[in-house]
Amino acid sequence: MQLDYLCEVLLGQGNCPCVNNVRGPIIGGPFTLVDMENHTVTERNLLGNWILLYFGYTSSPDVGPEQLQMMAKATNILESRHNRKILPVFVTLDPQRDTPSHLRAYLKEFESRIVGLTGPVSAIRQMAQEYRAYFKKVEEEGDDYLVECSHNMYLMNPNMEVVRCFGVEYNADELSEAIVKEVKGTSTDKSYKVL
Repeated sequence: MQLDYLCEVLLGQGNCPCVNNVRGPIIGGPFTLVDMENHTVTERNLLGNWILLYFGYTSSPDVGPEQLQMMAKATNILESRHNRKILPVFVTLDPQRDTPSHLRAYLKEFESRIVGLTGPVSAIRQMAQEYRAYFKKVEEEGDDYLVECSHNMYLMNPNMEVVRCFGVEYNADELSEAIVKEVKGTSTDKSYKVL
């Protein structure tokens, strides 16, 4: 099933409209993927962490690398200026090309703490659907292709509930400030566990 809507939040408009404030998030759900060391990772492995989750792909020509740079910078700002640790997680939308070893080499260029996840096409498709992350393979000349995607980042609380989503209009300082506002009022734990 292809999703025809995106969770977009304009700068300064507050919480993600995809979050139901009465009964918790309406986006998110269980998943089973593999990390860069080929270990199985599920949503249960991430419990107890504040997470900044981004769906993208390593062959992205422009927006993807910009978003990963912003994620890395915001993660560093949160730790150095605010003494807050957020676990950055990158889920590929192109598992055919983004193997665990390829993800490891690619993400190392941005920030060694980013956890890269991949898996079978069906598992990626299911997780993207659960998280309302739009993506579509766009054929190019020959065997080459691009992947259109929504480029949103999700802030997840330690219970793996989406509390906020961010679009591409944020810079690293704005992103880190918005995350601090969310984390400050709800968490006294300033660290994350390592997978």
